[in-house]
Amino acid sequence: MNKNGPVVIIEDDDDDQYLFQQAFRKLNYVNEIIFFGNGQDALDYLVTTSVLPFLILSDINMPKLDGFALREKLHTDAALQIKCIPYLFFSTAVSQQAVINAYSLSVQGFFVKPHTLNDLEDTIKSIMEYWLRCAAPNNFH
Repeated sequence: MNKNGPVVIIEDDDDDQYLFQQAFRKLNYVNEIIFFGNGQDALDYLVTTSVLPFLILSDINMPKLDGFALREKLHTDAALQIKCIPYLFFSTAVSQQAVINAYSLSVQGFFVKPHTLNDLEDTIKSIMEYWLRCAAPNNFH
């Protein structure tokens, strides 16, 4: 886990991207924020980049490759698995079955998109602080 690496946000809704930008700007984390509008573009980036992201925050319902299909591909790619990039869902499409499906793909969290910017900031802060304090296998040299 690269705690100084970028946070990859996979979100096809421009308004939600804007809210994420505002929340991260206000919280003032050092991590670069990289947005992708669909899972396929994010997958192409993740399999080709030499940059090690800190976190992946993914919507579920997206064009080209949805969040579940993307997680499945990342979870079964040995080269990406070893990078230990936490993968969390952020979605309005919440149901018991969606949460079961998410955790069956070994996601590290499933969050319902908050309705206010303040609530989004609180959620982002909780996530970032948790993962900044968390040890990962590739943090040992």
